Amino acid sequence: MTDKPEPQPEEAAATPDTAPEPTPEDRIAALEAEVATLKDKWLRAEAEMQNLRTRTAREVQEARAYATQKFARDVVEAAENLRRGIEALPGKQANEPEVLTKIRDGIEGVERSFLGILERNGVKSENPTGKPFDPEMHQAMAEQPAPEGTLPGTVTACWTPAWTLNGRLLKPAMVVVGK
Repeated sequence: MTDKPEPQPEEAAATPDTAPEPTPEDRIAALEAEVATLKDKWLRAEAEMQNLRTRTAREVQEARAYATQKFARDVVEAAENLRRGIEALPGKQANEPEVLTKIRDGIEGVERSFLGILERNGVKSENPTGKPFDPEMHQAMAEQPAPEGTLPGTVTACWTPAWTLNGRLLKPAMVVVGK
């Protein structure tokens, strides 16, 4: 019989494990692997942030470019109404009153100025007469037999031009297509 008491289960659990301590080379290898993993995660996060910055900058630029789209669409209606008003005036005649000539010239000057302002702000019109029908840019309002020498599917008349804002369609052209 020994004087030493038997270790209790609690004491047995408190004794250190007898696992071998890692060698310095093993610790270095483990730390290098951890550094490589963290570096990879950091590079991926950095790349994702750069992509986010690029995407956000592009979205902000598009939002600025097209923020006035609704306003531009309304202004285009006014430009078309101005054109209809000019077309409603009687044609120039040799013996017409001077006041009518001045009114016509004044309204045409206002139209030129108005269209110039629109163009400087990215709003452009296009008359597609003589070009092939493009359903992305044109709205066919009627069909008629194509004039001689004109291919079927060609725009033969334009009721209103197509309008774009910085290259994006605002309003399609209302056209007559040859068949």
